[in-house]
Amino acid sequence: MQKYKQSGNLLVSRRFLGWLGKLSVFALTLYYLFHAISEARTNSAFSGDTLQQVWHSSWGAILVAAALLPVNWGVEAAKWQYLSQKIEKISFLEAYRAVLVGLTLGFVTPNRVGDYAGRILTLHKDNRTDAIGAILLGRLCQLYATVLAGSGAIAYFVFKFYVPLASPVGVSVALGLLFLNGWALALLFSFQGAINFLEKIPVLRRWVHYFAVVGQYSGPELRKVLWISGVRYLVFMAQFGLLLWAFGVRLSVQEYAWGVAGTFLLKSAVPSINALADIGMRELSAMHFFGMMGQDPLLVLGASLSLWALNIALPSLLGLVFVLPLKLSRTR
Repeated sequence: MQKYKQSGNLLVSRRFLGWLGKLSVFALTLYYLFHAISEARTNSAFSGDTLQQVWHSSWGAILVAAALLPVNWGVEAAKWQYLSQKIEKISFLEAYRAVLVGLTLGFVTPNRVGDYAGRILTLHKDNRTDAIGAILLGRLCQLYATVLAGSGAIAYFVFKFYVPLASPVGVSVALGLLFLNGWALALLFSFQGAINFLEKIPVLRRWVHYFAVVGQYSGPELRKVLWISGVRYLVFMAQFGLLLWAFGVRLSVQEYAWGVAGTFLLKSAVPSINALADIGMRELSAMHFFGMMGQDPLLVLGASLSLWALNIALPSLLGLVFVLPLKLSRTR
């Protein structure tokens, strides 16, 4: 009898802690959103008057950028649906829900690690923690798209503003960028070898199963994930470009592309405390690259803050709807 009573108390404690955790995420997300929007509105580039002027002059571009929001995260959901089939087959809507939950949990955690928990918790199988490897692979493929495009941006700015390509320094930069992208691509296609190596290390062997699924993806499957990542990157670039145009930044398509690619690369290279800290890095990067092309930093700042509100803040708020019903049962 005493044993059953202790078991019941333990179950109640787990449920209480689970609800406490979910309510904490709910409260933290609302706090960060409120704080971020309050801070942004004190900036003249994101004030109510400025946004009203931008809307009246460029409402079409803003509507198109907003219409690309569900496309952006829809492409990410399609990628997650494809990657998760090695662990559990899920529908597109389930994948979309997982992406939103991951975005919300990632909003309040360092370097978006909550994204892992969000996607794992929406799966149903007992071995759902094995999905960590699939999530990691998806993020690495997205990072590769960022590095590839960002390398082109670095080459553009270095060769245009600093040194010519036909110089020892220019050739070194070009070779360094080619080596970086080649090495990253080779790493993506050699995960099985890395898994086999880790299994031989006693200290790490017990953790390998969390990442073992990475080695199950074939070359064609990895290429498909890379293509999906590239499509999502292009959607993100289009959104930023449209918002830059709406705020009055006038450049050629090529200059828009290189400025945005450079911004995304620098932002991805710096670890963040949470989504609120991401704001500063993205905005500084954008103002730096577009400032080099003679653009008003305040206009760039307004567009970048709008992109954050559209692509991060709003979906994180929507994801709260799916956080409270999550089941936090233990998995191996």
